Amino acid sequence: MTAVFPDLTTPAVAEAERWTAHNYHPLPVVIADASGAWVTDVDGRRYLDCLAGYSALNFGHRHPALISAAREQLDRVTLTSRAFLHDQFGPFCRDLAQLCDMDLVLPMNTGAEAVETAIKVARKWGYRVKGVPDGQATIVVAENNFHGRTTTIVSFSTDPDAYRDYGPYTPGFRIVPYGDLAAMEAAIDETTVAVLIEPIQGEAGVLVPPPDYLPGIRALCSARNVLMIADEVQSGLGRTGATFACEHEGVKPDMYVLGKALGGGVVPVSAVASSQEVLGLLRPGEHGSTFGGNPLACAVGRAVVGLLETGEYQQRARELGSQLHGRLGELVGRGLTAVRGRGLWVGVDIDPDLMTGRQACERLAERGILVKDTHGSTIRLAPPLVVTPEELDGVVDAISAILSS
Repeated sequence: MTAVFPDLTTPAVAEAERWTAHNYHPLPVVIADASGAWVTDVDGRRYLDCLAGYSALNFGHRHPALISAAREQLDRVTLTSRAFLHDQFGPFCRDLAQLCDMDLVLPMNTGAEAVETAIKVARKWGYRVKGVPDGQATIVVAENNFHGRTTTIVSFSTDPDAYRDYGPYTPGFRIVPYGDLAAMEAAIDETTVAVLIEPIQGEAGVLVPPPDYLPGIRALCSARNVLMIADEVQSGLGRTGATFACEHEGVKPDMYVLGKALGGGVVPVSAVASSQEVLGLLRPGEHGSTFGGNPLACAVGRAVVGLLETGEYQQRARELGSQLHGRLGELVGRGLTAVRGRGLWVGVDIDPDLMTGRQACERLAERGILVKDTHGSTIRLAPPLVVTPEELDGVVDAISAILSS
């Protein structure tokens, strides 16, 4: 599991640097091929992908069942728009609704688009059902959240990189510390229509809240007539060892926001799943998306749901996650200051005296491991659920090596 880290001056890297806006700071690895948990760059070097497209690739690169579903659909019809029905639409919505134990599904494209959908629907529910005065709806969110990058969503971000220079900001949001039930309770009043929360905060460093936090939010929302919206775009669909991260605490939200892995790493697919009382409020023309619920997306999404229905991938995430957490835990005090997460999703804090998170990513890439830093000296690991125990051992060995080098 070794590779020579490419130079920024190589033609493929230089071309990308020259012709693209620099809204990302990618490692200088130019991927040309991928299969399972592995990717290969333009020079033939192989890397174990431990980011998995921010969990979009939960089932690995080019999973045979997902590629087969896409190819079959490509030969039939790819887009109709929602002006017409197609034969994949109803079955996809049915299968996903049943997976979520919800009444209705509204398919969209990206995670941010699904979050925007959830915000709009929650406000409509607040006005039409709860009776909040028009224009006064509020939604409570948590500090260090990451729900996307639209102008509305960055309005309640606490990350300056996400919100600076993008004002004026959208009103109607209250920000409280993550994991603090008392602060959450204090922020809810008669204008509150929803609590929008990540069951595990991914971009913040894979932060797992106290065990009473999600059940406490559920109880608060039920008592105060407020919708609990779980943003499971990154945490859902098998990543944490359950279909949804909320399940670990025995919590069912009023609305799921899904994305990333729902498209199987093939096409962008997202969705909101909720009850008839909530999603049933929408009427034709009030919300939509040209590509949302298109035939290709629905065909791939149905195949994804089919993979999750077996429980195989959830079990792999639990078992392999236990292995990964256990081995990484042995490095705490030996270059790592903390390890946290759930299933095959881990936040790793490196002693800042040793290196930054970015430096750790670069050094791991030199050893054939692709990971992503978050903030400071924190990196996160989210390998595809098809990774093997031996490959995970190689990841930990590589981390151990860079800590001692």
